Amino acid sequence: MTAPQALIRHLVVHKLLKEPHGPASIALRHAEMTPTAAAQRLIDHIAQRYAERRGKGYGRFEEDEDNYPMPRFVRQYLAGEQDFLALSQAMMRHLEARATEEPLASGGYVLIARVDDAGADCLLVALVTEVVGMAITGDFEIVDSPQLDLSNLRVAGRIDLSAWQAGAERYIGFLKGRADVAHYFKLFLSCNDVVLPLKETQKLVQGLNQFAERQQLPPASRDALFERAHGYLDEAGDEGEPLALDVLVRRAWPEAPERLQTALAEDELALSGGFVPDRRALKPLKRFKAAGEHWKIEFDRSSLRAGQVIYDRERGALVLTEIPEELRQALLGGG
Repeated sequence: MTAPQALIRHLVVHKLLKEPHGPASIALRHAEMTPTAAAQRLIDHIAQRYAERRGKGYGRFEEDEDNYPMPRFVRQYLAGEQDFLALSQAMMRHLEARATEEPLASGGYVLIARVDDAGADCLLVALVTEVVGMAITGDFEIVDSPQLDLSNLRVAGRIDLSAWQAGAERYIGFLKGRADVAHYFKLFLSCNDVVLPLKETQKLVQGLNQFAERQQLPPASRDALFERAHGYLDEAGDEGEPLALDVLVRRAWPEAPERLQTALAEDELALSGGFVPDRRALKPLKRFKAAGEHWKIEFDRSSLRAGQVIYDRERGALVLTEIPEELRQALLGGG
């Protein structure tokens, strides 16, 4: 049996009742659910769908806990002042208020779970709706059969309690989806998702480096990946255009864009979408730069391919060729 992706510690299901342009109300469950095998499969499926979805937003709790009370709810729960059921019910009352404020929000079942997800202690919240499928009865009759629409997960969020308690910069993630839905759900999570383009661009460059290392790309392939990525990102930054991750992966790695997209969508990277690339952070894609106690050096990746810079792996040394005559004379004079 495959190990659970997100092992359930606590689970409650409530219901948000709302039609578009109508008021919201809630139906609350009055006891926690037993983590059955079926419940574990459901949470695993939701966790997997959430992880696979691109275009997530990331942030941290708002400081104004009067208008954004989620951190207070969670803090009281972790301090033992209320149990998980009470936490979930407080969250639902807040969700009801936020959904009422968003005319286009719609209802569904709200799953609230505390899970161990890849070694992190997390609070997972997902709103799932029903669709009408079909089933065949014991009498071989075809009947309508309502079932959860797990292929269309539109509203979900994840609070990494471990990262929050450790003082991390970002520990909340949520599906961005439609702007109206994402906005009200972000407010429900009390999430401040202010994006700093320089930091996000640096994380993107880090993600490209990690992808190249994990794929064990040879130097030529690595350089091609970085140069194509640089071309797109530099152009977007120059024109003030927000990052389109799907365009980037097709341009940068046309051989297998879905593989690069999966790597850049990892929660570990926590890369936000929609920011304008900061061109200052793009230099590592084209240039190497380093300094020792008595020296500094900077050169383009293309100089390695051209043989103007040679890296001697055995000696751990760089060899510079075609140096300018002025530098050569200065070195001769200095010797």
